[in-house]
Amino acid sequence: MSERAVVVLIGAPGAGKTRTGKRLARLLEVPFIDTDRLIIDEHGPIADLFETHGEPHFRALERDIVAAALEEGAVVTLGGGAVLDLETQARLEGHRVVQLTVSPEAVEARIKGGKRPLVKDGIGAWVSLVEGRKPIYDRLSQLTIDTSRRPLDGVAQQIVEWLGEQ
Repeated sequence: MSERAVVVLIGAPGAGKTRTGKRLARLLEVPFIDTDRLIIDEHGPIADLFETHGEPHFRALERDIVAAALEEGAVVTLGGGAVLDLETQARLEGHRVVQLTVSPEAVEARIKGGKRPLVKDGIGAWVSLVEGRKPIYDRLSQLTIDTSRRPLDGVAQQIVEWLGEQ
C-alpha cells in the first residue's frame, strides 16, 4: 500500500513554498519533494518548456509528477499553477494542504529577474495571476499562512503545530 503526502504546500509564486517545505521536512524528519525541481531535473528549465512546447505540455508533465509525489510520505510543494489542473485538484482531496500567501510588496523583490515564465512581466502580472488562482487555493487548503513578514522557520513551526492538531 502506498503512502500519502504528509502535507502539501500550495500558493502563489514567490510565497516561499520551497524554502518553507525544506524547513518543514527537516522538522518532521521526512523527505522533501519539490515538484518544480523534479520537472527541471527530468525535462529541463521550466521557462524553456513553456517557450519550446507551450503551457499545456508543461501542465501535462506537471500533473504526472504531482500525482506520483502525492503518493510519497513526504512534504510536497507544488508549483503555483499546479492546482489549475482538475485531476490534481481531485488528487488533493483528503490531503492536508497548506496555502502560503505573500503580499505584492513582499514578493516583488523575490520574483524580480527570476525564471518564472508567467510572471516575467513583473508585479502586475503576478497580481493578476494570483487573483485568478486565489479561489482555487482557498478551496483546496485547510490552513493559510501569510509569509510576507514572517521568518520561514516560524511558518514551518506553525505548520508542525497545526499538523499535530489534525
